[in-house]
Order: sequence, then structure tokens, then C-alpha cells
Amino acid sequence: MGVQSRRPPESEYLQADVLVIGCGIAGGITALELASKGVSVVLVTLAVSPEQTNTFYAQGGVVATGVEDSRNLLVEDIIRAGAGLSDRKAVEILATEGPRLVEEILVDRLHVPFDRTDNQEFSRVLEAGHSIKRIFHSADATGAAIEKALLRELNAFPNVTLLPQHTAVDLLTPAHHSLRHQAVYEPLSCVGAYLLDQTTGMVIRCLAKSTVLATGGLGQIYLRTTNFSGARGDGLAMSYRAGARTINCEFIQFHPTSFFQEGAPCFLISETTRGAGGKLVHADGSTFMEKYDPQWKDLAPRDVVARSIHKEMLERNVPNVYLDLRSYIPASDIKIKFPTISAQCLNFGIDISKDLIPVVPAAHYFCGGVWVDEWGRTTVQSLYAVGEVSCTGVHGANRLASTSLLEGLVWGKRAAENIITTLEKKAAPLLEDVPPWKGTGSETPDPALLQQDLTSIKHIMWNYVGLVRTSRRLQRALRELRHLEYEIERFYRAVKLTDTLVGLRNAVRVALIITIAAWEDKESIGCHYRVD
Repeated sequence: MGVQSRRPPESEYLQADVLVIGCGIAGGITALELASKGVSVVLVTLAVSPEQTNTFYAQGGVVATGVEDSRNLLVEDIIRAGAGLSDRKAVEILATEGPRLVEEILVDRLHVPFDRTDNQEFSRVLEAGHSIKRIFHSADATGAAIEKALLRELNAFPNVTLLPQHTAVDLLTPAHHSLRHQAVYEPLSCVGAYLLDQTTGMVIRCLAKSTVLATGGLGQIYLRTTNFSGARGDGLAMSYRAGARTINCEFIQFHPTSFFQEGAPCFLISETTRGAGGKLVHADGSTFMEKYDPQWKDLAPRDVVARSIHKEMLERNVPNVYLDLRSYIPASDIKIKFPTISAQCLNFGIDISKDLIPVVPAAHYFCGGVWVDEWGRTTVQSLYAVGEVSCTGVHGANRLASTSLLEGLVWGKRAAENIITTLEKKAAPLLEDVPPWKGTGSETPDPALLQQDLTSIKHIMWNYVGLVRTSRRLQRALRELRHLEYEIERFYRAVKLTDTLVGLRNAVRVALIITIAAWEDKESIGCHYRVD
């Protein structure tokens, strides 16, 4: 569905005004705003279908405005959830511009079908950490509704070239790649990226005046995650190799409730289930969140709820806790409000209107990332980052529910605005300055070896750099990850390039970035929790 690839099939290079890497709400909004102003855009995704993004799988909703809401109230909710570590300036930008852009872009322009009440007012729900009902939603599949509408709109622009099944291998930085030797003395800058065409194995040069990273999160470096399969931290790893500044990388938010059943996939059970009245319980129906947060209980910030579940599981020696909807929400409402969750659970024998839902925490959202300013600019010239790969400062040490889609919307638009103001002043990169990709080995890498290494990374991160961290666990993680990175890098340079190999190389580097940040931060705050 959506935009189709328009690249000549045998072309070894592409040139555009702007390269956007990632198709979620942040990358999509950036591309849409640029295309609307006549800018030529290459939009890249490693997925087979462009809708396969973390945005598509976002269930809950997007922050808008409550009936008796205010900008200051939203600001305080965000800062409280972020454990006081948020950048107030960034939070105020989000709270000022975000709700307006939801109306102007998502509602009026994209016609996202948000739920409405019988009198056609927007249906607003409550989620954890919010002091008022202000979340717009489309049943329990809000992200899918937004992503479909966004791709539909992008399809109208002939100046957007979409490349599905193209993996960004590395950013093109003159200081590292230019054939002009004097470029090494210039400030760090970006002129595009090397892209692997997964269908042909060809690596093409994509040159652009500005490049935007919108690659999303990194949940796939953990054993259990709510993220889609491509969320392995590619953008963070590429920006690190390019020399960009990264911050707050110890802050990995674990969603308290992902579905748990042996042999079943991990999928999200939205926070809106608790906003509607559902409660966390043990098998006997007894509640426990009142012990950990008497005021907010089941709607406490995510870091508090996730650690509380973790502690209950350890103390009772049980593999999971449960979410109880049947005792607190009418069965008819459950199926109307949560059709996606109901259908997913039913596939594994759980009727959420009659049965308890088995849940455990899972890696969900990366609160740190590539440092950006209020316009999405990184420390590398002509390189922008938007969405989850970036760190605007909004989320601090723990993200408030449903602010991620809003942040992607706001900073996607802001990055596009800034790019437009600077584009005419920039010269197009010269193809002759950028060398073609040099292949390494011709042997196809053994998938069993790749899978084993990725499995090792997932277990290391889950066991040693997960919800609860200690010095000994982090030390062991550093030792094992450094050894793995050495072996993976050697392997990477000896065999034929594939998407899986690129992802493995990025995953181990990202795992090290997170572990080093967790080791260096001795203070427990937000979703970084050290028991020693």
C-alpha cells in the first residue's frame, strides 16, 4: 500500500534534496512537509512494506487536549513522569505546538479516524501519569490509523521516492568517506548514506543536501520487546560512527504489560486498558499496585509499575502477573474499546472479557538517543534526527504515555521547517567526491551464526542491562559485548553484506552504548534503576 518505489532499477546512485531514513510518524511527517514545499525527498525503509514501523504498532493514542486542560498542566505531567530530568524548554515546545498540530495535521489534513462520542466530540481517555483525560485514540490501533493516513497522503507527491527493502548501511560523512583528502579538516557533516538494496544486494550512494534519521527505537536488542522486528537501533549506531553526540542512553523504558505465554510472541497490552479501569493482579485476583504508589496505583508512571511487577514476580516466584479487565469493565465495553488486543489474545486462547491476561514487562521505548536541538539538528552538520532515535530532552528519565507520537509529529514538522530555510544555501554534494561502496567477501554469511550472536546480545541485555541493574551485571555485560563486537566486526568485513548482518553490527554497538551509559550513571533515576 502507499507510495511506490520510483528508483530506476539499475541505478548505482541517487540524488535528492533530502534523504529521510525511516517511515514512521516522525520520518513521514518530515517527508510530507518537505514534499508539500516542492522539495525532492528520498524516503527509505528497511521493511518490505512501508507501514511496518513502531508507529503502526502503537496502540494507545496521542496526547491532545483535555476538556479542562492547559499547557502548564501537560508540562508538569511530562516533567513529573520524566523524574524531573526533562528539558523544560523542549517540553514547553511539545505542550504548546503538539495539541494544535494534532488538530491541524492529523485531524484536518490526514483525516485520521479518531474515536468520537455519540455527540461527535473526540473521545478522550486517561493513561498512566496523566492528571486528566487528554488522549485521542482510534480504538486500540491508533498508530495504524495514523500510519495508513500518512502514507496515503504521501502517495500524492511525485517528488517523494520511496525505497522499501533498502537498509541504510552507514551515513556518508566527508570526513570519513570523501575522496578529497582535505575534507578531514572540515567540521563533521553528512551528505547522505550508503543504502543496501535487499533484493539485489547492490549498495547505492544516496546523496542529499540534508539527511534525516527517523529510524525509531532499539527494543529488538532485548529478549522481550513490544517493538517491531526492524527496531534494532540502526540510526543510533550509524550516528555514533559518524561522530554525533548521544545522550541519556541508559534510559530504556520497559512497558509494564506485554502478553506472556510460553511459545507465544510478545505483544503490547495497551496502557489504555488500565486507564479504562483494568487492574494488575495475581492469579487469585489480589491487587498490589497500592503498595507501591498509593496515589496513582495502576496508573503510576511506567517505570514504577514495571519495577513493581518485577518485584512481585521475584517475591512470589511466578513467571508473570495478570491484567484483570473482566472484573472492572463491562464485557461489551471491553470488546468495543479493545478489538485489536481482544483478537490477538484470542489467538492464544485468552478471552479478555472472561479471562485474566498474563503479562510481564518488556523493552518498549528508548528515552535517550542522538542529541538534537529544538529544530532536530544534531551535532553533525546537515544531519537531523526525529522521533525515537533522537533525544530532544522531552522524556527525561522516563516517557509519559502517548507523548511519543506527539514528539514525532512536532519535531518532524520542525525539522522540515528548518531544512527548508537552509536548503537553497547548500550546494549539492558531488558524486565524484564519494567513492562507490567497496564490497568485502563474496561468501553469504551463515544465518545460524548471525542468529546465535543476536540471541546472545538479547540475553545479555535482558539479564544484565534490564529493569534492574547492578555493577557486577554491567561489568559482565561490558566484557561479553566487547568480545562479541570484535568478532562481529571481523565477520562483517569478511562476508557479503546483508540486512541481517548490518542489523547485527548495529545491535552490538547500540548494546554497548547503552551499557556504558548505564555503567557511568551511578544514580537510580526514572527507568535507570541500580540496586547497588
